[in-house]
Amino acid sequence: MGPMIVGHSHPDVLQAVCDAAANGLSFGAPTAREVEMADLLTELIPSMDMVRLTSSGTEATMSAIRLARGYTGRSKIIKFEGCYHGHSDSLLVKAGSGALTFGQPSSAGVPPELAAYTIVLEYNAPQPLVDTFAQWGDQIAAVIVEPVVGNMNLIAPRTEFLQTMREVCTRYGAVLIFDEVMTGFRVALGGAQALYEITPDISTFGKVIGGGMPVGAFGGRRDIMEQLAPLGPVYQAGTLSGNPVAVAAGLATLKLIQVPGFHQRLDDTARQLTEGLVAMAGKHGISFSAQHVGGMFGLYFRAQVPQTYDEVTECDKEAFNRFFHAMLDEGIYFAPSAFEAGFVSAAHGTTEIEATLAAADRVFVKMAA
Repeated sequence: MGPMIVGHSHPDVLQAVCDAAANGLSFGAPTAREVEMADLLTELIPSMDMVRLTSSGTEATMSAIRLARGYTGRSKIIKFEGCYHGHSDSLLVKAGSGALTFGQPSSAGVPPELAAYTIVLEYNAPQPLVDTFAQWGDQIAAVIVEPVVGNMNLIAPRTEFLQTMREVCTRYGAVLIFDEVMTGFRVALGGAQALYEITPDISTFGKVIGGGMPVGAFGGRRDIMEQLAPLGPVYQAGTLSGNPVAVAAGLATLKLIQVPGFHQRLDDTARQLTEGLVAMAGKHGISFSAQHVGGMFGLYFRAQVPQTYDEVTECDKEAFNRFFHAMLDEGIYFAPSAFEAGFVSAAHGTTEIEATLAAADRVFVKMAA
């Protein structure tokens, strides 16, 4: 699901973990390495003046929402259909009927009264954002978004959509939260916000910053972050947050990805994979498309790359299931869902991509028969 950006069992990461473990597995209090991690994150992500570490991406987004509500004194939040931000109650909702609706719980155990504070809009559609803020702007605490969606397959943002989001949040005093748990340090060294040149108020991170171990982080503007206890009234804590062993793995990983050309190589690998698969499918008359953003990629059994949730649902899920299982039989393991993005790592090279494409060629022959 995306944390292993330098591959499994990288020797530098393993050594960092062993060294940290020898000094103690957990202390329940901040360590010097946490400060080092915070310094590095705020250096690499200029929109973050201050940062707080957590144990997971879910904790990071949950805390970011609480912080936005505490900062603004408002209750409502906006999320987008098909975007996933962890399993906290406020965010585990789905859209009802119509283009503009309050969310309904998508899991047992989430009170409808709580879900009613979440407004669900269509991803990549600017006008519903404008209309929603015109109606409820003084009640909206935050907008949270995956700037590049990875949880309904890969959906790239329209520039106008992100720009509109930034503009209405600024105009109405709402907090813009970029959930970069997937995109952070993967689509670019500075995340999606650097790639698309949009500055959020709060950013959340996970996956890559733990190098395969459980670490999350959220950070943003100083005036917002200073609302967190002990400086402010918004409480957030966790005994295992910023665990020293996990932070050591993350620091080692972040050091490796700063090597010049690292992200360009990821981009080249993902492009080789997606363009190769499209060519193979086309050769055998399979309705198929693919795209990538940095080291993330999406595969769709649909003639054109989708841009919205509705277009994603038009993909041929049965064809994907056949493809997935046939590729697994070939020794190639893609994400086992038509609604998951894929990831390449630095450990993937020409040999692995060529083997994948050769396997796909054999699979597409069978699917076309």
